[in-house]
Amino acid sequence: MARTPRMDQIEALLADDPADSFLRYGLAMEHASVGDEATAATLLLKLIDDAPYVPGFLQAGQILNRLNRVDEACAVLRRGIAAAKQQGDSHAEGEMSGFLTTME
Repeated sequence: MARTPRMDQIEALLADDPADSFLRYGLAMEHASVGDEATAATLLLKLIDDAPYVPGFLQAGQILNRLNRVDEACAVLRRGIAAAKQQGDSHAEGEMSGFLTTME
């Protein structure tokens, strides 16, 4: 897949702070934007395994669903709903619950 200048910028910033969840999420989304959903999924799954970054759960669920990894997508969304509840993010909880309902 094609690389973008933004990928290079984000990776340079991540070299200074590899644990930055926002940057890691941004890198995954940049891969998704060029059609490299397999890499995006891998990056998002690693992110949410390392830290409960709520936006990462929804995006991972959506991408996994598009990759026809539906069972895995549902499991990720359930974890995301729990993380959103714990963080008091009712909007994200509702989005993930609604998406999960359409998949089950």
